[in-house]
Amino acid sequence: MNPTRRTVLIAAATAAMLPSAPATAAPGAGAAALQPYASYWYPDSLPAGSPGTGITWRSLKSWRPADDTDLAFNASTVPLVPRFTPAPVNTTARAGQARIQSLVSFGPTASNPSQGSATADYYALTHWAYIDELVFWGGSSGEGLILAPNAPIVDAAHRHGVPVLGNVFLPPVAYGGQLQWTRDLVQKDAAGRYPLAERLVAVARAYGFDGWFVNAETGGGNAALAADMLGFLRELKTRARAEGQRVTWYDSMTVNGSVSWQGALNSQNEPFFRAADDMFVDFRWTAAKLASSGQRARQLGRSRYELWAGVDVESNGWNSSVNWDAIVPRDKAHIVSVGFYRPEWTRNHLPADGRTPGDFHAADDRFWTGRSLDPARPDGTDSWRAPAVSVADRSTVTSLPFASVFNTGHGLRWYEDGEVTSQEPWNHLGLQDRLPSRRWVVHTDGRRPAVTFDFEDAWRGGNSVLVAGDLDRPTVLDVYTTRLPVTADTVVELTHRTDAGGVDVELAVATAEPTTPGATPPYTYYPLTTGERWRTTAVRLSGLTGTARAVGVRLTARGGGPVRWRLGGIAVRTAPHTPAAPTGLRITAAYGGDLRFAWNPPSDAVRHHTLHRIHPDGTRRFLGGTCQHAFFAGGLRPEQGEATARFELRAVGELYTTSAPVTVTHRW
Repeated sequence: MNPTRRTVLIAAATAAMLPSAPATAAPGAGAAALQPYASYWYPDSLPAGSPGTGITWRSLKSWRPADDTDLAFNASTVPLVPRFTPAPVNTTARAGQARIQSLVSFGPTASNPSQGSATADYYALTHWAYIDELVFWGGSSGEGLILAPNAPIVDAAHRHGVPVLGNVFLPPVAYGGQLQWTRDLVQKDAAGRYPLAERLVAVARAYGFDGWFVNAETGGGNAALAADMLGFLRELKTRARAEGQRVTWYDSMTVNGSVSWQGALNSQNEPFFRAADDMFVDFRWTAAKLASSGQRARQLGRSRYELWAGVDVESNGWNSSVNWDAIVPRDKAHIVSVGFYRPEWTRNHLPADGRTPGDFHAADDRFWTGRSLDPARPDGTDSWRAPAVSVADRSTVTSLPFASVFNTGHGLRWYEDGEVTSQEPWNHLGLQDRLPSRRWVVHTDGRRPAVTFDFEDAWRGGNSVLVAGDLDRPTVLDVYTTRLPVTADTVVELTHRTDAGGVDVELAVATAEPTTPGATPPYTYYPLTTGERWRTTAVRLSGLTGTARAVGVRLTARGGGPVRWRLGGIAVRTAPHTPAAPTGLRITAAYGGDLRFAWNPPSDAVRHHTLHRIHPDGTRRFLGGTCQHAFFAGGLRPEQGEATARFELRAVGELYTTSAPVTVTHRW
């Protein structure tokens, strides 16, 4: 990569790093802060001098899971689930051709909280349906070079069937890169093995993510170092494959050891591509280079779509100038795949002092869906060829029970059963639902309403789906593409509310595909009772059998005027299920108002856990939720006259039913 393109990630000093927290510490006892952070390392040797504030220097070679006191906060618990490709939503998106990789920096290298934070201003990626591989981008010479992704990001990605890779970044010399770090990474033991390859695979296994993106950009090497890098890469791939992990190589180091970005698959980097699962092709590509790269991959017996053509959107997002026909032409087979570099531009380009979750999602929808904001009706005049125009979406909604409250993973408040239980803004991608893959497909002969994730009200979590506009004709909203079994016992529950105007609402369920791409699925409609308060309506799918392939709603306005209607939740089930309660809730460390909690999860299926504080007057305040079995709560304070604080933990099942609570107390 050209160093001038890179944003160097230097952490802001927000809190001291905690290398270990084995015991409870009383206030004033000199304990370090307990806040856990995402992990990062150098391969082996550390820089000269001392780390900056909020930075902890660690050697990956010295890492052992048993010594990792933050592992419980950083380990993903959601397995990578399979997904399917539904019938095409338009005539241009293709399955089985170009794929999409995203290189995303979700936060700084150091001081990046393990389990979300108290702000809604976050890159809450939701368009997973178009992504095939997510790279947790980051690293810097002053903090660390090897990054393990935060557990919430891995949990959200896995829920949508997307593998997540950690990042190995050996920086250019211009950004403080030292060739010794490259030598450290590819060092061999007495038996000729590469101990850091084994360690990388062990980290991914312990943390629950899916492999590594290797980016060797430190110049000054030679052919011998390149040979060691190739041997390291081969061993890494062999070990990774045995664990179900993968390895992607960045087009940087060449076979002679120099760093020379080729912008193509050629003789200078082919051995590295052959030793990896995929390769990110640097931005220097041309149409001719990509065409020859695809041909060369095929000659090697590999898919051309294992090459990601780098598309740099860090600075200009959808205004970037891209030769799309060189990657995903409209009139012939795709040439290679797409590698987006820094698509979090959709958040970062907004004014930092005023951006809201709604602003972010409006921009993100524009990026992934296109100017029309309806993947079934792409705007052919849009110079930005959004992923929805070229790449078929995927879904993971294949088994019962299935439920969603459309939680995007951040919010201005926290809602439970329509009531606010925390006024604090928050983000935690691990709490994100499986979200609709096509946002938003609207079928109507009249005016199209606006459909958005709205953060001003919710049934559960931080947001709901808002449909707003003048519905002059019946309007059908496709909500989910599914492969759900339908029997005489199948029930669909919708939680919804009418905010303005009169509207008749019908549940829509289709057991067959639409006749043409983008057409309305052959729905069967079931009327629902509506009202001005949140209500949950249960519908038994009488008369239907087979497989539900699409679920939506039909809205018909009563009288004139604009309509505002919210969808707060959906559940498809045969029988209700309430999870068992967790056990062994305990506070494992405390310092002032900072507490670490841990517990044993129940044996049955649990979606996540929620932690509340019970105030002296009996009210419950939401402190946070997590898919992990440990949680950190910071900045707590005793209330007037309160000697002991009481906390309550519940398990939340796939249907959003909650277990009985377990409690623990903490004496101030």
